[in-house]
Amino acid sequence: MVGAFLFTYDRLYYLSKMNSNYFNQESERLRYRALTREDIPVWATFFENNDRLHFFNLDSGCNGLEQAEIWIERQLGRYKDFGLGLLAVEEKSSDTLIGIVGLIPRSFEASEEIEVGYSFMPHSWGNGYATEAAITMKEFAKKNGIAPRVVSMIDPGNIASINVAKRNGMHPLFDTVFEGQKHIVYGTENF
Repeated sequence: MVGAFLFTYDRLYYLSKMNSNYFNQESERLRYRALTREDIPVWATFFENNDRLHFFNLDSGCNGLEQAEIWIERQLGRYKDFGLGLLAVEEKSSDTLIGIVGLIPRSFEASEEIEVGYSFMPHSWGNGYATEAAITMKEFAKKNGIAPRVVSMIDPGNIASINVAKRNGMHPLFDTVFEGQKHIVYGTENF
């Protein structure tokens, strides 16, 4: 057992060996690459006057740049230490950074899962980009045999993410607590 996950050393080695493919993906309208610290200033505007900071467990007393730095550093560590890495999502038509997405192997109720995590900037909402990215991640997980099912932890008040999960063929499985906050785990049926 490695950390909290039911993955053997060989399984983790396999995941690290395929990371080059993971960091070099495209979908119909989107391009994916490794997220870097140089992307932090772009995310600062996302946190300015954001009424959903509780979804990100951030201090509303910090300015947008500080909030972005805290959040990006936390996400980079989480996806690097426990997942396959954090991907920046760019819109192909404008070469604009519009979001992040990533995969993390998880063990829920003693079964192997792959969690899809994503956040998109408000100016990209309503275009179906989150759904497109989630489907891309699901297809990558399925093609590479990472886990039998894809899941996503969603704050119960985040209706937009719940709708993305539903459009991606997920349904509520069970409740869980992450970073002290209640989440609903949505998931697909087994592949």
